[in-house]
Amino acid sequence: MNELEQHIAALFEVRDADLKTISSRFHPVRLNKGEYFFREHGYSNQLAFVKSGLLREWVDLPDKEVTKWIATPGYFIADLNSFLFDKPAVSSLQALTDCELVVVSKEDYRNMGKSIPTWNTVEKLFMAKCFATMSDRILHFISMTAEERYTQLWSSNKELFNQVPLQYLASMLGMTPETFSRLRKKTASIS
Repeated sequence: MNELEQHIAALFEVRDADLKTISSRFHPVRLNKGEYFFREHGYSNQLAFVKSGLLREWVDLPDKEVTKWIATPGYFIADLNSFLFDKPAVSSLQALTDCELVVVSKEDYRNMGKSIPTWNTVEKLFMAKCFATMSDRILHFISMTAEERYTQLWSSNKELFNQVPLQYLASMLGMTPETFSRLRKKTASIS
Protein backbone atom coordinates (compact mmCIF):
# COMPACT_ATOMS: atom_id res chain seq x y z
CA MET A 1 0.00 0.00 0.00
CA ASN A 2 1.42 3.42 -0.89
CA GLU A 3 1.27 6.47 1.44
CA LEU A 4 -1.91 7.85 -0.12
CA GLU A 5 -3.70 4.50 0.18
CA GLN A 6 -2.54 4.12 3.80
CA HIS A 7 -3.83 7.58 4.63
CA ILE A 8 -7.21 7.02 2.99
CA ALA A 9 -7.55 3.59 4.62
CA ALA A 10 -6.81 5.09 8.04
CA LEU A 11 -9.52 7.74 7.61
CA PHE A 12 -12.26 5.84 5.79
CA GLU A 13 -13.49 2.31 5.34
CA VAL A 14 -12.63 1.67 1.71
CA ARG A 15 -12.20 -1.71 0.04
CA ASP A 16 -8.68 -2.53 -1.19
CA ALA A 17 -9.85 -2.60 -4.81
CA ASP A 18 -11.41 0.87 -4.42
CA LEU A 19 -8.22 2.16 -2.76
CA LYS A 20 -6.25 1.02 -5.80
CA THR A 21 -8.75 2.72 -8.14
CA ILE A 22 -8.60 5.98 -6.19
CA SER A 23 -4.82 5.87 -6.02
CA SER A 24 -4.52 5.18 -9.76
CA ARG A 25 -6.22 8.54 -10.51
CA PHE A 26 -3.47 10.46 -8.70
CA HIS A 27 -0.15 11.26 -10.36
CA PRO A 28 3.10 12.61 -8.91
CA VAL A 29 3.93 16.31 -9.11
CA ARG A 30 7.02 18.05 -7.83
CA LEU A 31 6.92 21.65 -6.71
CA ASN A 32 10.18 23.48 -6.18
CA LYS A 33 10.57 25.90 -3.31
CA GLY A 34 8.72 29.12 -4.20
CA GLU A 35 6.44 27.55 -6.84
CA TYR A 36 2.67 27.90 -6.51
CA PHE A 37 0.12 25.10 -6.45
CA PHE A 38 -2.57 27.72 -7.04
CA ARG A 39 -2.82 31.51 -6.79
CA GLU A 40 -5.41 33.85 -5.37
CA HIS A 41 -8.03 34.76 -8.01
CA GLY A 42 -6.93 31.79 -10.15
CA TYR A 43 -8.55 28.36 -10.12
CA SER A 44 -7.68 25.27 -8.13
CA ASN A 45 -8.16 22.47 -10.65
CA GLN A 46 -6.38 19.77 -8.68
CA LEU A 47 -6.61 18.16 -5.27
CA ALA A 48 -3.26 17.05 -3.88
CA PHE A 49 -1.95 14.84 -1.13
CA VAL A 50 1.32 16.10 0.38
CA LYS A 51 3.93 13.33 0.44
CA SER A 52 6.84 15.54 1.48
CA GLY A 53 7.61 19.21 1.95
CA LEU A 54 5.79 22.22 3.34
CA LEU A 55 3.37 24.61 1.67
CA ARG A 56 1.97 27.90 2.90
CA GLU A 57 -1.63 28.91 2.23
CA TRP A 58 -1.99 32.65 2.50
CA VAL A 59 -4.25 35.58 1.67
CA ASP A 60 -3.06 38.97 0.49
CA LEU A 61 -5.11 41.59 2.35
CA PRO A 62 -4.84 45.34 1.64
CA ASP A 63 -2.58 45.97 4.63
CA LYS A 64 -0.86 42.59 5.19
CA GLU A 65 -0.46 38.95 4.22
CA VAL A 66 -2.23 36.43 6.44
CA THR A 67 -1.04 32.84 6.64
CA LYS A 68 -4.07 30.56 6.82
CA TRP A 69 -2.31 27.22 7.02
CA ILE A 70 0.99 25.41 6.73
CA ALA A 71 0.38 22.15 4.88
CA THR A 72 2.62 19.29 6.00
CA PRO A 73 3.01 15.71 4.79
CA GLY A 74 -0.15 13.65 5.19
CA TYR A 75 -2.58 16.47 4.37
CA PHE A 76 -4.78 17.04 1.34
CA ILE A 77 -4.62 20.49 -0.22
CA ALA A 78 -6.86 22.48 -2.56
CA ASP A 79 -8.95 25.59 -2.48
CA LEU A 80 -12.16 23.57 -2.04
CA ASN A 81 -14.42 26.45 -3.04
CA SER A 82 -12.55 26.70 -6.32
CA PHE A 83 -12.02 22.96 -6.81
CA LEU A 84 -15.63 21.95 -6.10
CA PHE A 85 -17.62 25.03 -7.14
CA ASP A 86 -15.48 26.56 -9.91
CA LYS A 87 -15.00 29.85 -8.06
CA PRO A 88 -11.76 31.84 -8.06
CA ALA A 89 -9.41 30.88 -5.24
CA VAL A 90 -9.42 33.26 -2.29
CA SER A 91 -5.89 32.33 -1.26
CA SER A 92 -2.54 31.27 -2.69
CA LEU A 93 -0.71 28.04 -1.93
CA GLN A 94 3.05 28.22 -2.30
CA ALA A 95 5.83 25.70 -1.62
CA LEU A 96 8.05 26.72 1.30
CA THR A 97 10.36 23.79 0.53
CA ASP A 98 10.73 21.40 -2.36
CA CYS A 99 7.56 19.27 -2.28
CA GLU A 100 6.40 15.92 -3.55
CA LEU A 101 2.67 15.74 -4.13
CA VAL A 102 0.28 13.29 -5.71
CA VAL A 103 -2.58 15.07 -7.45
CA VAL A 104 -5.92 14.25 -8.98
CA SER A 105 -7.52 16.48 -11.59
CA LYS A 106 -10.96 17.95 -11.05
CA GLU A 107 -12.29 15.85 -13.94
CA ASP A 108 -10.89 12.57 -12.55
CA TYR A 109 -12.16 13.47 -9.09
CA ARG A 110 -15.65 14.13 -10.44
CA ASN A 111 -15.63 10.80 -12.33
CA MET A 112 -14.62 8.66 -9.35
CA GLY A 113 -18.24 7.71 -8.69
CA LYS A 114 -18.43 5.96 -12.06
CA SER A 115 -15.90 3.33 -11.02
CA ILE A 116 -16.21 3.29 -7.22
CA PRO A 117 -19.68 2.30 -5.98
CA THR A 118 -19.06 3.72 -2.48
CA TRP A 119 -17.59 7.01 -3.71
CA ASN A 120 -20.52 9.15 -2.49
CA THR A 121 -19.98 7.88 1.05
CA VAL A 122 -16.19 8.28 0.87
CA GLU A 123 -16.51 11.81 -0.51
CA LYS A 124 -19.05 12.75 2.15
CA LEU A 125 -16.72 11.51 4.88
CA PHE A 126 -13.78 13.35 3.30
CA MET A 127 -15.73 16.62 3.24
CA ALA A 128 -16.92 16.03 6.81
CA LYS A 129 -13.29 15.51 7.88
CA CYS A 130 -12.29 18.78 6.16
CA PHE A 131 -15.16 20.59 7.88
CA ALA A 132 -14.31 19.09 11.30
CA THR A 133 -10.66 20.12 10.95
CA MET A 134 -11.68 23.66 10.03
CA SER A 135 -14.25 23.80 12.82
CA ASP A 136 -11.63 22.68 15.38
CA ARG A 137 -9.21 25.35 14.15
CA ILE A 138 -11.87 28.05 14.46
CA LEU A 139 -12.86 26.90 17.95
CA HIS A 140 -9.23 26.88 19.12
CA PHE A 141 -8.67 30.29 17.57
CA ILE A 142 -11.62 31.92 19.33
CA SER A 143 -11.40 30.07 22.65
CA MET A 144 -7.67 29.89 23.33
CA THR A 145 -5.28 32.61 24.37
CA ALA A 146 -2.30 33.45 22.18
CA GLU A 147 -0.07 31.51 24.57
CA GLU A 148 -2.34 28.45 24.44
CA ARG A 149 -2.36 28.53 20.60
CA TYR A 150 1.43 28.85 20.58
CA THR A 151 1.82 25.95 23.05
CA GLN A 152 -0.56 23.75 21.07
CA LEU A 153 1.34 24.35 17.82
CA TRP A 154 4.65 23.75 19.58
CA SER A 155 3.50 20.44 21.07
CA SER A 156 1.88 19.17 17.86
CA ASN A 157 4.34 20.48 15.21
CA LYS A 158 7.68 21.34 16.83
CA GLU A 159 9.53 20.78 13.57
CA LEU A 160 7.74 23.73 11.95
CA PHE A 161 9.59 26.12 14.26
CA ASN A 162 12.87 25.24 12.52
CA GLN A 163 11.51 24.94 8.97
CA VAL A 164 9.05 27.82 8.54
CA PRO A 165 9.75 31.55 8.81
CA LEU A 166 8.47 32.53 12.25
CA GLN A 167 6.41 35.47 10.91
CA TYR A 168 4.30 32.92 8.98
CA LEU A 169 3.67 30.89 12.14
CA ALA A 170 2.81 34.07 14.04
CA SER A 171 0.34 35.07 11.33
CA MET A 172 -1.23 31.61 11.26
CA LEU A 173 -1.74 31.85 15.03
CA GLY A 174 -3.27 35.32 14.78
CA MET A 175 -0.53 37.22 16.57
CA THR A 176 2.17 39.73 15.79
CA PRO A 177 5.74 38.55 15.29
CA GLU A 178 6.63 40.43 18.49
CA THR A 179 4.05 38.49 20.54
CA PHE A 180 5.23 35.26 18.95
CA SER A 181 8.85 36.07 19.81
CA ARG A 182 7.92 36.93 23.41
CA LEU A 183 6.05 33.62 23.80
CA ARG A 184 8.97 31.77 22.22
CA LYS A 185 11.39 33.27 24.74
CA LYS A 186 9.03 32.56 27.63
CA THR A 187 8.55 28.93 26.54
CA ALA A 188 12.31 28.45 26.03
CA SER A 189 13.04 29.71 29.56
CA ILE A 190 10.51 27.24 31.04
CA SER A 191 11.88 24.21 29.14
